[in-house]
Amino acid sequence: MTAFVSHTTIDCRNAYELSEWWKPVLGYVDIDGDPNLPGHEECMIRDPQSGHCLLFIEVPDVKEGKNRLHLDLRPRAASRDEEVETLLAHGATQVADHRGKYGPGSGWVTLADPEGNEFCMLRSEAELAAPS
Repeated sequence: MTAFVSHTTIDCRNAYELSEWWKPVLGYVDIDGDPNLPGHEECMIRDPQSGHCLLFIEVPDVKEGKNRLHLDLRPRAASRDEEVETLLAHGATQVADHRGKYGPGSGWVTLADPEGNEFCMLRSEAELAAPS
């Protein structure tokens, strides 16, 4: 048996606001014909390069505890630390700091979006390729 991931779904309290928050973080765009409007209960955004989609669905439940599934992100151009600062200025909150966990220049930072959904910012590919 095989399958493929159609899209990643994120439960939330406000689908429109959270999809709007994530668009600049990931460089995603609205989907043509999708009613991504304030007050709509489902909003989908898409990566214009890979086609991957995130679907935000409003649910009545409040997020409790740690996510069992989360996104690990790598900066496209900036360093991990620069991207963390940009995300904090954009409204993310820092949950945990694991920089240097495996030696100088290693590790990641766990952040949360405005609704508390956790994600990790890893080092960029350029940082990984640089000699330590």
